[in-house]
Amino acid sequence: MVGQGLWVFKPRFGKRGGRFGVVPALCVLIVSAALLALLFIDSIESWATYMNMNTMVEAQGGIIPPQSVLPTRPEEYLLMPSPHVCQHAKPYLITMVTSAPANQRARQAIRDTWGGEVEVRGHKVMTLFMLGVASDPGLAKLLIDESWERGDLIQGRFWESYSNLTLKTLSMLSWARRFCPQAHFLAKVDDDVLFNPGALLHYLNSTYEHGDLYLGRLHHHVAPDRNPGSKHYLPRGAYPASVFPDYCSGTAYILSRSALLKISLTAAASHPSTPLPPEDMFVGLCAREAGVLPSHCPLFSGGPVVPYTRCCYQAMVSIHHISPSEMLRFWADVHSPPPCSWLGMRASLGVCKVRAMLGTFLGVEQGL
Repeated sequence: MVGQGLWVFKPRFGKRGGRFGVVPALCVLIVSAALLALLFIDSIESWATYMNMNTMVEAQGGIIPPQSVLPTRPEEYLLMPSPHVCQHAKPYLITMVTSAPANQRARQAIRDTWGGEVEVRGHKVMTLFMLGVASDPGLAKLLIDESWERGDLIQGRFWESYSNLTLKTLSMLSWARRFCPQAHFLAKVDDDVLFNPGALLHYLNSTYEHGDLYLGRLHHHVAPDRNPGSKHYLPRGAYPASVFPDYCSGTAYILSRSALLKISLTAAASHPSTPLPPEDMFVGLCAREAGVLPSHCPLFSGGPVVPYTRCCYQAMVSIHHISPSEMLRFWADVHSPPPCSWLGMRASLGVCKVRAMLGTFLGVEQGL
């Protein structure tokens, strides 16, 4: 008691800091921050990627040999749907899948899953397959039958081979530029990718405004492969710069109509040396020369293997390294009721991305 009988309250903070000590409070703070980071790992990934983007690239000169000028007439394709297919379908999104002639099972799995969707979120979508020429006459006959039955094959006048993947992409871009001007967006997708048009259109509706869009999983500071024994070999005479411009993984990326026109026409107007860079790096080169900058989306795979969880795959736009049987199984499971909640989807996305990064860090191949 002090003075006129007033009690003075003196809080007692002992060595433990009262009821809640410093250490427990710090643990709560760390756990809360970790949970927030897990829920918003895609935003953190996007921020880290943009901080690491390469905005200054050495001059590389020309990038396309004269013999690969893009085809623009129907007769320059051995197989293709009707030239008026896009006029009839009027797709908002056209997905063009790069596939090898022998990959019939992969194409059928795509038709039976995401490629079979014709309207998503109120927008019309269409899926076509881009192939090269088969060296086996029997397989060539099967492709003619498949094209007649399905009406979704486009075959360019080049041999099917790994070294011609860039020509395949150029033919694909040229076909879309010439025969599908109605499409607002083009998605280039490999045939071992589980693609999610619904997740893509949801992302575009919430982020895209207008103008050029070149969107996917961004790769940056990639150096040319100077090893003559590598299938990615690129001599200095063909590309003298020490790094490529930033580019999107060729497993899956998106182009707006304006970006498609600029990249395709830039490629057609260039006249450099051979061999061509790998197709995704080549598209990045053409995009940089055309003034189109790539954008990173953390919902595209193309780097670490993403382990399967239902809610994670509901959120992702593309998942690489998917077999035909897995595609059928995963697609059915992802679209079975009930739908994942926002919280469940965010948490699952964070967990599977952390698992993918840990698997890559530890050198462990995650199972799908």
